Amino acid sequence: MSGEASFWLRVYYEDTDLAGIVFYANYLRFIERARTEALIEAGVDQRALREELGVVFAVRRIEADYLAPARFQDRLRVTTRVLAIGASSVDLGQDVWRDGTALFRSTVRLVAIGANARATKLPPVARAALEGLRGAEESRPRLDDP
Repeated sequence: MSGEASFWLRVYYEDTDLAGIVFYANYLRFIERARTEALIEAGVDQRALREELGVVFAVRRIEADYLAPARFQDRLRVTTRVLAIGASSVDLGQDVWRDGTALFRSTVRLVAIGANARATKLPPVARAALEGLRGAEESRPRLDDP
């Protein structure tokens, strides 16, 4: 993995309000899907973490900036990169792009939660995989992406 994962999606009618603009809460759904795909791509098997180690990830904090609207039928790219890795948490930068223009920027803190529903250390296998998603401070669209 080269520091950033990309997830492509199309805006469907169900994602929009009456004006054909993406409803603000749907950006959280978009980045959730992208985060799941990024973790899979990085090699984090969340099912195995839960079943074998009793560890799951929970969103602890999110900061979001809505920069420009996405509209019905837009093709969007969601980028995900690791900003920082702590003892039990990971901070991710997730942005939504349309044709090289940033529409939405977010910072998400995930915390590893153990079977006792309390924060626990990140398992070494997850920490190693997440290192591959460590990216630059600013995410830029790659020109070679479809």
